[in-house]
Amino acid sequence: MKQKSIASSVVLGGLLCLGLVLLGLTLSRAAVNLRALERTVTVKGLSERELPADVAVWPIKFSEAASDINQLAVTMEEKTRLVRSFLADQGFPAEEISATAPSIVDRYAQGWSRDQGLRYAGSATVTVYTTDVDRARAAMAEAAALGKAGVAVSGQDYEARTEFLFTGLNDLKPAMVEEATRNARLVAEKFASDSDSRLGKIKRASQGQFSISDRDSNTPHIKRIRVVSTIEYYLSD
Repeated sequence: MKQKSIASSVVLGGLLCLGLVLLGLTLSRAAVNLRALERTVTVKGLSERELPADVAVWPIKFSEAASDINQLAVTMEEKTRLVRSFLADQGFPAEEISATAPSIVDRYAQGWSRDQGLRYAGSATVTVYTTDVDRARAAMAEAAALGKAGVAVSGQDYEARTEFLFTGLNDLKPAMVEEATRNARLVAEKFASDSDSRLGKIKRASQGQFSISDRDSNTPHIKRIRVVSTIEYYLSD
């Protein structure tokens, strides 16, 4: 009876040892597979376009000065009419032209001496908002005619800076995202090939924000549209 008990204990111990060995092998294999899953490569894919702007915003700011505020108001009204007339002659419809109310400043109230010139200074802005960018650029080249008509047009300061906009981004997004993703995969496949690996599934992906900028300072009417996708792939042997 005692011998049977000893034999049973030996068998049980052997089975227990075998089970522990098998468990160790299973855990070891799982760890190897887990490490294999952790092998990844992160790549970036770029998509870029250069396209003409489809909207022009052209503010024409002008200033006048006078010693009499009523006379200044009449002069500002007349100059606004001249600017509107110039723009109409350039082919812009009335709905594309808007004007701000004149802003008039009392220089004496701001501490100017009575010997420093005319008391009142006024400014106003007439703005063209058009989708005919070529017409706007052609009209800008003719803006010297306003000076000849007596309109003192301000330079391209911050408040009177011409803007060229691109508004067709939503139509471009699907194709550009697809291209950026495709370019990222090409880079990842090259890396996998060079490292004797195979490219697996995507672990994570992020799409960068679209950016629209001037191609350069001399051609603000040409826009550069960019997006960069960042994708992490699994690698396997």
